[in-house]
Amino acid sequence: MPPVDHGESLRTVTATRYVAPLREGGSLPGLVEADDLGMYVLKFRGAGQGVKALVAEVIVGELARRLGLRVPEIVLADLDPRLSKAEPDEEIQDLLDASGGLNLGFDYLPGSFDFNPRVRDPGADLAARLLWLDALVLNVDRTWRNPNLLLWHREVWLIDHGASLYFHHRWGPDWVPAAEYRYDISDHVMLPAAGSIADADAALRPLVTEDLLREVLALVPDEWLAADPAFASADQVRAAYLAYFARRLDQAATWVPALEETRAARV
Repeated sequence: MPPVDHGESLRTVTATRYVAPLREGGSLPGLVEADDLGMYVLKFRGAGQGVKALVAEVIVGELARRLGLRVPEIVLADLDPRLSKAEPDEEIQDLLDASGGLNLGFDYLPGSFDFNPRVRDPGADLAARLLWLDALVLNVDRTWRNPNLLLWHREVWLIDHGASLYFHHRWGPDWVPAAEYRYDISDHVMLPAAGSIADADAALRPLVTEDLLREVLALVPDEWLAADPAFASADQVRAAYLAYFARRLDQAATWVPALEETRAARV
């Protein structure tokens, strides 16, 4: 599959049929068909994690794509809650009823399966780059228990980034980035396979410019950001994310050597 070029916005599709639940994780994603005849894994705004999980999915997924990692195409999916009337499962009915409007869809990768680096070597460079990205965005959900990686057409694809950027669940009007963010990679699925994280940092950090971050943040729908009670506008929320990334990148001279020390201890 060639890289997806979203330009200035994500594609928007309309969900036309709820096909099946994917009972993995707490958010109960579902497989849906859309008006473009595509099949998408839908993450619902009415799920327990709420819209902020969808925001994190867009930011981290599209940042990963721009750094050369493979992520299924992300689309905005308009959902009519009346689709729930065809569903016999009351839990799914409630989820669809609570999720009218824009939700988040990911291109369905038929025939994909969970990636296990013990079975297939991902390569030292890919493993290190993925580890570096997860440390940048504080993704705590890439462990042996839940790797959130798929193997499709012999390539590794990244999924499920809703647990990243966890600080946005606790911020308020006077929020500023923390002086330091601790990130433990000891249980990261890619740690045993990773090459030099310092080399990954040297390759990737220069690419994460303010312009690139603004481009990624512009992909998040205003209505999702404006719903955040901590700030007065969507632009203020975007500015807060920019402030986080600026601080986190400035701190790289501290957290990258710490990651490298942990990696070296495993070699």
